[in-house]
Amino acid sequence: MAQAKLIVFDLDYTLWPFWVDTHVTPPFRKSQNGDIVDTFNAKIKCYPQAPQVLQKLHMEGYILGVASRTSEIDGANQLLKLFDWDKYFTYKEIYPGCKITHFTRMQEKSGIGFKEMIFFDDEHRNINDLNYKGVVSILVRNGITNKVVNDSLIEFSMKRSSE
Repeated sequence: MAQAKLIVFDLDYTLWPFWVDTHVTPPFRKSQNGDIVDTFNAKIKCYPQAPQVLQKLHMEGYILGVASRTSEIDGANQLLKLFDWDKYFTYKEIYPGCKITHFTRMQEKSGIGFKEMIFFDDEHRNINDLNYKGVVSILVRNGITNKVVNDSLIEFSMKRSSE
């Protein structure tokens, strides 16, 4: 059975329920009680299953990446550190522009082909762009969950095995 070699996640509305460049205000920090907060002390939360999804995939040996088009590059990286997710991501492409550029750079750095990648994002345009390039791209509707990831890995395997 074919297995994905690189699993890539969008950030906004995929791993966390907001746009980092408009809905929250950097800089971010941990409060005394351990909550992640923005400059106005508004609590910043990720989707409930995101930490477990990332930890599980990492423990299973998958290579993970991030592809985000946000203009709030520093804030996005700061949140990845504060959520303690930096350790999971081998590749991070966080800057404005087309997701194809993000994936082309990941392909160049990793040597992993588009057909060996799976991508999770909440925007149809990104899904369409990357499906066209051969990346198995999954539309995430209400944040990443174990079920979405598990079903998608099965779909990837079946799709690639039948090619």
